[in-house]
Amino acid sequence: MKVILLQELKGRGGEGDVIEVARGFAVNYLLPRKVAIEATKGNLKQLEQRSHNINTREEQRLTEASALAAKLDGKTVKVEAKVGEEGRLFGSVTTAHVEAAIADQLGVEIDRRKIETHGHIKEIGAHEITVSVYRDVKAELTVDVVAEGHVAEVPVTVVAEVEGVSAEGESFVEVVEETTEQAEDDLALEEAANEVADETEVAADDEA
Repeated sequence: MKVILLQELKGRGGEGDVIEVARGFAVNYLLPRKVAIEATKGNLKQLEQRSHNINTREEQRLTEASALAAKLDGKTVKVEAKVGEEGRLFGSVTTAHVEAAIADQLGVEIDRRKIETHGHIKEIGAHEITVSVYRDVKAELTVDVVAEGHVAEVPVTVVAEVEGVSAEGESFVEVVEETTEQAEDDLALEEAANEVADETEVAADDEA
């Protein structure tokens, strides 16, 4: 049975498209919900007369969809979940969870029916998902699943003064900023250098 779509039908087309569908699908779903109308001669004639307005609306929808996809594409959202042994989740992360995370963290409202998780998300870590924004306009995102209560470690920056002598023989004091990990590494190197210097000095004294 041929019908004229009045709005987007995922995977099949958008407003104004004439498609072939099963009669039961049309009678029981598309027509009662006003997703489509039957492609009669009269309706096809009206479609021809309204084609300009339909095309204008479609261009606007595609422009808006592309702008929305640009806000989502390549982004990462975090979802907290209860985790059991070996990083396995109690249950799974659903499209409803992803929908809420996108709205909260990216400020974008997306119908969860447009979210494709490519299978069940049952483990912590990064998972790639696809959002079908409108027709062929899609965005690829990453869902980072973490254990409930997990707090990401933020490097702490410390400030230190470093004394030295320049190549010209002039002494100087330099203020540097580094993370605590870098500071610990520098301290370890300095202690190792001092130990070598001490051993060298002791050896020189023994020879004397």
